[in-house]
Amino acid sequence: MRNEDGLQQARRHLLEQGVVLPSALDDRLARSWQRSWNAGLAPDSRGEGQGPVTGPSFARLLQRNAQLLAFARPVMDFIYRQVRGHHSMLVLADAHSTLMHTVGDDGFLDQAQRVALRCGESWHERERGTNAIGTAVAERTALQVRAGEHYLAQNGFLHCSAAPVFTAQGEVAGVIDISGDAFASQPHALVLANSAARMVENSWLKSRYPEHVRIHLHPQAEGLDTPAEGIVVLTTEGVLVGGNPEGMRMLGLSTGDCFSLRLEDRLQHRLAKLLAQAGKLPQALYLPDGERLHMRVHRPEPRVLRPAPRARPNQPASAPSRPATGASPVAAPEGPDALARCDTGDSLWQRAARQARRLLHTPVPLLILGESGVGKEVFARACHDSGPRAGQPFVAINCAAIPESLIEAELFGYAPGAYTGAQRSGSPGRIREADGGTLFLDEIGHMPVLLQTRLLRVLQERQVTPLGGGPPAGVDFALMSATHAALDEAVADGRFRRDLYYRINGFALRLPALRERSDFDALALRILRGFMGPGEADEAQGPADAPGAGKACEGAGALPVAPDLLAALRRYDWPGNVRQLSSVLQTACALREPHEAFIGWQHLADDVREALRRHEPGLAGAGVEGVGYDTAAAATTHPVAKERAAAGAWQPGPDTGSLKQLSHQVLQRTLQTVNGNVSEAARRLGISRQTVYRRLRSAS
Repeated sequence: MRNEDGLQQARRHLLEQGVVLPSALDDRLARSWQRSWNAGLAPDSRGEGQGPVTGPSFARLLQRNAQLLAFARPVMDFIYRQVRGHHSMLVLADAHSTLMHTVGDDGFLDQAQRVALRCGESWHERERGTNAIGTAVAERTALQVRAGEHYLAQNGFLHCSAAPVFTAQGEVAGVIDISGDAFASQPHALVLANSAARMVENSWLKSRYPEHVRIHLHPQAEGLDTPAEGIVVLTTEGVLVGGNPEGMRMLGLSTGDCFSLRLEDRLQHRLAKLLAQAGKLPQALYLPDGERLHMRVHRPEPRVLRPAPRARPNQPASAPSRPATGASPVAAPEGPDALARCDTGDSLWQRAARQARRLLHTPVPLLILGESGVGKEVFARACHDSGPRAGQPFVAINCAAIPESLIEAELFGYAPGAYTGAQRSGSPGRIREADGGTLFLDEIGHMPVLLQTRLLRVLQERQVTPLGGGPPAGVDFALMSATHAALDEAVADGRFRRDLYYRINGFALRLPALRERSDFDALALRILRGFMGPGEADEAQGPADAPGAGKACEGAGALPVAPDLLAALRRYDWPGNVRQLSSVLQTACALREPHEAFIGWQHLADDVREALRRHEPGLAGAGVEGVGYDTAAAATTHPVAKERAAAGAWQPGPDTGSLKQLSHQVLQRTLQTVNGNVSEAARRLGISRQTVYRRLRSAS
């Protein structure tokens, strides 16, 4: 631990100069102190944050992290038995540093309660400053934070060791922490936390990919099946899916290699040879640089395919059976179908849905056109669920996402032993999996020309011959395709077969871009309901007649979005369409605190806020400081702002000054009203205490 005098000197220097002394702390902790200061967090503050996540919100948090919890709890119980009685506790937090599960000594748990080291509380750096949990997440590495190394002085009694838990693709899924008195600052506490994280990763990895090839690695044979082993996961075609950090390190892989790299190309070992060693004793694996590792290979568990039932030739006419490709039209089911449930009121979208409905009971293939992100696959799935094949398979294939070397086997299947690395039992292929249902070929314009010929033959003969030979298998499916590209130009350039184009283009319909739709508010509310939950979205909404509130679904009331922000979102051109809007709203929902009644500028990512400002120069100052409603119009029109004004907060006047001055006046008047209580002022304004401190500093 750093010298206490040196830490005190570092604190003084930070308070006076706003910069961390480079020699005062470990580099990782120095960066964390600087981030904490930049977030507006005062070292002598209590770091109360926005309060704990409780009730239904906490239940949803646990549900989202159910797998992590399931594998972490037994490991934490095991580790706790090793440290019981040392005045300490173990903590599991999620990827956003919110505490989900704790176990520890009663005496220390009581002490930890005083600084909110309990379930539901956030220990993100922006709320608690430098601490082992939040800083391990931010730095993506195991580390210790001891006594005065904590940014907040009130946490100086804590000694903490934490290690992040990673997913197979290298994302932080959570963090395991050991906190306590001096015991938790010992090197072995960090080793225990790190070992616990590796045990969770390995058991989670083994359970999550039963249908994939797993390769276990270690420099020593005795290291296999221990927390120190490396693990990588492959598809049955040899494409890297992911691995634990140790496995990726041993093979020199990066997260960017996931889903794109064939491992045998990197290892210079053929997959068939690796698979031939599955289930045997540890084998030697020589890397291209000559290093030797010991390896054990696990084959995937066989997947049981359940083909859709076929009608027998002598089946009675009254018995139910799936419709054939040329089935005659039948009455639509009673009640709203899937297309109707997707309808949020736009006339262009409704026109496309009406056209599709007329064709769902015919063999006419649909070609869905539209820009990237408009929801072509969602529309296709709704068509399937609204037609006579509902309940049968809907198989979606993104032709742009499958490596060219794999797409033929992926689509058409392959016979046993068709090529090196093929499954011993062969594979039916995605087209046969769609038998009886719908085959949806997304971004079909990216299909290689040579495979277009094979697909055309399948569409003409309704039979699939697997790669490597074998008897053809009959298939019956409805065909839908989608593209954002101009296929007629691709045909003219020779990049797409003309006869295939006519075969898939039985009827082309176009989905509107988001900027062309008239149902923005209703669509945004539907998306918000998905991220916030219906009850939470309804609770966050203001009255339906609130000025500036958007017209949403019938009876739904106003969107829980600040009016000036909603107006800017409506006018934005959305190059990424519905997909981009969904991403923006998901981020905003994640950043919105439980007590906040609406989504404001402060809940947007910086790049989104900049894009909105560039699109509308009049919004140049909107939301820069993150103070709730940052415009005078919002302060007088929104029902929540009216309620605050009625409670004694600031009311804007005609000559109040610039937006920054207005915001400062709001803050000062609110602080006066609450007798200088920063927490109460932050609650009334709907912002964090750190933002209050930052605004006060900027005005001084």
